[in-house]
Amino acid sequence: MSRFPKLTETFIFTEIQAVEALGVRVEIFPLLREQAEVVHEEAAALVRRARFTPLLSPRYLLDNLALLFSRNGCRYLGVLWTLARANWGSARYLGGALAFFPKAVHLARRMAAEGVEHVHAHFASHPAAVAFAVHRLTGIPYSFTAHGSDLHRDRHMLAEKVAAARFVVAISRYNRDAILRECGEGCSEKVEVIHCGVNTMALAVRRGPTPFGEGRGPFRVLSIGTLHEVKGQRYLLSACRVLREEGLDVACDLVGDGPDRAALVALAARLGLADRTRFHGALERRALLAVLGGADVLAVPSVPTADGRREGIPVVLMEAMATGVPVVASRLSGIPELVREGETGLLVEPRDAAGLARALARLAGDAGLRASLARAGREAVEREFDLATNAARLVELFSGEP
Repeated sequence: MSRFPKLTETFIFTEIQAVEALGVRVEIFPLLREQAEVVHEEAAALVRRARFTPLLSPRYLLDNLALLFSRNGCRYLGVLWTLARANWGSARYLGGALAFFPKAVHLARRMAAEGVEHVHAHFASHPAAVAFAVHRLTGIPYSFTAHGSDLHRDRHMLAEKVAAARFVVAISRYNRDAILRECGEGCSEKVEVIHCGVNTMALAVRRGPTPFGEGRGPFRVLSIGTLHEVKGQRYLLSACRVLREEGLDVACDLVGDGPDRAALVALAARLGLADRTRFHGALERRALLAVLGGADVLAVPSVPTADGRREGIPVVLMEAMATGVPVVASRLSGIPELVREGETGLLVEPRDAAGLARALARLAGDAGLRASLARAGREAVEREFDLATNAARLVELFSGEP
């Protein structure tokens, strides 16, 4: 992975735990250490085990010179050339490939010496490029998981990464289709859909109605995610303004932090929602689930951005549905594979604040709908997005099973 431990990437540490529960030992080699103020309690043990190394080190220079002037020097130059050629035209990917290459050489030597049998990278961007380099330098097979912006923002070198991988995991059918469009149908057999999942055994359906359901509190709308344009929180605030103008007592909780926090606080004030909007900041998992348990609806109004960022299938949707919280989300990328309109949740078009307001008002006015969506949502997560089941399939692929 690029950074670890990243608060918003719980799907990585939960997957590691699920894979290890099946008897597979996982060594963690992050490209960078995330300087996080909040770390989920469940991730702490993995953080202590992770093999953190600096971006640059004199040791890397020695490793690179040793390989360059060995009998494998031509292989070294060939991998470097492929990384440069395949990423040419993308300043971001070319810069990342060249910056991480010395470290990739060091990791390759280290993994080969330690007997690593398979390398799996999360994200189709820099982590997959490093895994590609390790494979080409050592012969250790590799695979990677394509999530969201890592696949859709920039696809330089994607064909080379897919061709060299033993297999590729797409977290949605939407992502698999995108990979096949880019790389051709010839790679269809090695690209498999394995959804991110949640531990449904550990996420109990909440008991009893919310205060709003009992007629003694506001309709509480929750948003969880980085405060960034791609999450679409500005459209949620605009929708809440519409609901308030229509006479609905609505309160909005935003969990997360990020570059847009100040702008969103200012927007809430301009919309007259300062007294009905709470910015919780980043929360560790236990506190996050407590806030989720008090929500009447989880809203995920994601949008594609001009620079190509877009969501995969947000895991927070799975967590909400597993605990019986109704959801409203954007009809975007792989989200409709989980949130099926009128069955497991409600869908709205990206950037449609009025449509989002209508969907929220529909839920607020129909307790039966909220209950039916909650039941069907839980069933859908248990059936298709269960962490243990999906981790078992990943382990089969690691073992070479078809």
